[in-house]
Amino acid sequence: MDEVLPTGEGQVAEGERTDMRHDDRDWSQSLHELWCLAESAQDVTALASRIYDILLSLPGVVAVTGSRWNATRLTYLRWGTRHDPGPHQRFGDGGGEGHGTGHAPASKRAPGDTAQVRSMVLPDPGDPAWPEASPLAAAGALATLVCDFRLGPRDWAGLTLGLGPDCADDRVLGTRLRQAAEIVMSCQRRLLARHEIERRQVADAFLAEASLQMDATLDAEETLRRVARLAVPAMADGCVLHLLRNSDLRPVAIAHVAAAEQLRLRQYAAEPWFEELLERAVTGDRDLVLGAGELACGTFGPAGGAAALNVRSLSVSPLRARGRVLGTLTFLYQREQPDAAAPWFLADLARRAALAIDTSLLYEQRRQDVVSLQRHLLPPDLPAVPGLDLGAAYGVADASLEVGGDFYDAVPGEQGALSLFVGDVCGRGAEAAALTGLARHTLRILLEDGHPPERALARLNHVLLRQQASRFLTAAVAHCEPAGDGSGAVRVRLASAGHPVPLLRRADGTVEEVAVRGMMLGVMGQTDHPPAGFLMMPGEMLVLYTDGLTESRSDDGVFFEDLLPAWIADHADAGEGGAARLAAGLVDAVGSLRNTGTDDIAVLVVAVRGEQ
Repeated sequence: MDEVLPTGEGQVAEGERTDMRHDDRDWSQSLHELWCLAESAQDVTALASRIYDILLSLPGVVAVTGSRWNATRLTYLRWGTRHDPGPHQRFGDGGGEGHGTGHAPASKRAPGDTAQVRSMVLPDPGDPAWPEASPLAAAGALATLVCDFRLGPRDWAGLTLGLGPDCADDRVLGTRLRQAAEIVMSCQRRLLARHEIERRQVADAFLAEASLQMDATLDAEETLRRVARLAVPAMADGCVLHLLRNSDLRPVAIAHVAAAEQLRLRQYAAEPWFEELLERAVTGDRDLVLGAGELACGTFGPAGGAAALNVRSLSVSPLRARGRVLGTLTFLYQREQPDAAAPWFLADLARRAALAIDTSLLYEQRRQDVVSLQRHLLPPDLPAVPGLDLGAAYGVADASLEVGGDFYDAVPGEQGALSLFVGDVCGRGAEAAALTGLARHTLRILLEDGHPPERALARLNHVLLRQQASRFLTAAVAHCEPAGDGSGAVRVRLASAGHPVPLLRRADGTVEEVAVRGMMLGVMGQTDHPPAGFLMMPGEMLVLYTDGLTESRSDDGVFFEDLLPAWIADHADAGEGGAARLAAGLVDAVGSLRNTGTDDIAVLVVAVRGEQ
């Protein structure tokens, strides 16, 4: 029958007290050495040889065994005897669930949270719960002291002393056996704590890198692909990310350690069983983690098409942001209980991915809204006017996707006349956009009603003041009409309200400024916009633009304003569509040149055709 020994040193006979004091000093020294070794050990197995030497030196001990178990499965057995200290070793069946049933009876040995010592008769060598029995019997042990103790959630160990006929006091031996076991337990706790810290550090580093990668793009699908590329093989053997599109979860990023399996994994991810699994995760209130047993009846089980992927466990994390599901993150593992499946890690990664995706989706929606709004602030197309060639271009410079205040339009009139204008509202955003729409449509109506450029600008100024607009704007307005002398020339009347000076390219290739000045709009009650008049001959061009063009600057500090006249002279052509090519070319040239300058650019070009 087993006897649980008390934890004290027990009672020592009076005649043995002197010998025990000397033995106590030796034992204290041995424990000190064992503690020092435990503090530097990289694994508890490093303590084995020293523990066996120490325990075999105790009076009455003829053999020492150590066993390690994974639940009910023997991992290994070590032993040493007084005549052959060893230690010798043999391995068990590996400890994985499903690997035989030979050691299931060992469940009766599974220890509690504290180490306890039991005094036992020598177990039956045929009992699978006691693999220690054979080496103990071979060493001549008549009885045993057994100490089973916990090393981890499923991992435990046993230290057993085989006692010979000269054993004097098994209570003292029991206490010393327990002390040795507690040193091993302490060593294992330290190693587990260090492993947890290292695992946390690795996971934190992964999460930090994942955040950097996800923050580097504003494309939702590219965000998911970056997560998949990072996670495999660093955290999992396979990864599938689904994005919710039109109420359906669609796989958009898939990775696997075996590149050849990625296409197959994409096919498996669309199977009904997999879709039902995702639905369970999305409707639940926590991450879904499945082991081999729960996967047996699905796609990754023995009868499933994906069994060849050797998936032993799987986790599904819903990607939620602002109270809504954006997608799912699925990790596939070829091991039973991966560290990466820790709830805190899955939740943190899913939260970061969801926020990045939500930001990407918001950015995309905002971009579409801005594009749509900007499109409505500009004319859908330019009119066709006999004898004139029109071209316009718009360049967005602000990466924040705020709506710009630049605008332009062209208004055809009677008898081949044309009015055109370019303007720029101070600032960006919704308020600037509202003022842009007001200014553009007001000018268009005034010009359609036949107001000359200077009068249209003055009327617009009054409108802005009545609206109590908080922003000012600049604009340039030109009215073109045939000269009527048979030369094909066009008479131009141009007025400006604080706007950059328009440029006129003559037929001989020279470029000159149109000398026109005027006060900006929306500031003063009375404004003056004296017009300038000139003739444009066939082959000549008038270029109107906003200050985003001239204020752009290169890396070496050169403003595009200094290059503009020469650029127009070199790139203008009088062929069909030349005005559109010049406008687009100016916007492209600034985009490739500028290092500073975050203002939008509007360019409007009118050219007189060579043939009437």
